[in-house]
Amino acid sequence: MFNQRKNDTIIKAAGTTLGLIYHQTVYNLRNDHRNAIVGLLLTILQSLIFVAAFMLFFLFFKVRTSPIRGDFILYMLSGVFMFMAHTQASGAVAGSHSVSGGLVKHEPLNPAILIASAALAVLYRQTVSCIAILGLYHVVIAPIHFDFWPGSLAMYLLAWFSGGCTGLVFLGIRPWSPRGSRLVTTAYQRINMFASGKMFVANVVPNAMLPWFLWNPLFHVIDQQRGFVFINYTPLKTDPLYALWFSLAAMMIGLLINFTTRKYESLSWSAAG
Repeated sequence: MFNQRKNDTIIKAAGTTLGLIYHQTVYNLRNDHRNAIVGLLLTILQSLIFVAAFMLFFLFFKVRTSPIRGDFILYMLSGVFMFMAHTQASGAVAGSHSVSGGLVKHEPLNPAILIASAALAVLYRQTVSCIAILGLYHVVIAPIHFDFWPGSLAMYLLAWFSGGCTGLVFLGIRPWSPRGSRLVTTAYQRINMFASGKMFVANVVPNAMLPWFLWNPLFHVIDQQRGFVFINYTPLKTDPLYALWFSLAAMMIGLLINFTTRKYESLSWSAAG
């Protein structure tokens, strides 16, 4: 029991890593709530509250039909699901671990496993929430039809992936300035309430206002998502490749910051806080 476990081949090392990611993901899911089912129900309720809030917002401005010819509820869900996956992933990765955390002291674990498990836990919760809400709406209210569901699924995964890559940058900043990192993460999530474009259609945005939104990968993802969901809408001002390249660039920057920080980070940094 005191001998250090060693992996002789790459396959064994990959299997060990995947096993650790799986168990850590389960730990993250159970850590949010003691009852896993209640935790999933709370995630579903959170998405429903967002949908209800946006419906009240549209009703307040007397907007009762979708800007795209199609189901108004599906129009709102296409934005809310992307927004939730993106922001939840960025927040989870940004707070996935710290040098003073207890889990980091266990040798089999490493930062990569903690980051991957935090992102996968968000993906699992949000995917179950999406399937439950869409299934309930399809059975109880009206049938749901996606114009091209593989593209819609790809945009959902891209929203989650871009959120995780952005959170990786915030995670690298965290050891240098914990409060500043939390502030930037929260500000990014709040800015995306409007800058993500989930409340309007990108094709109708005036060209003078486009630079306020085009920097945001989530803006491109949501607009492209609606192009795959609705047969009557073709995105003209957004590009899914921008979101992909932005995510990869953010991931590289986040990895560089994290690798550099790991050389200098110590427990004494968080002693005062």
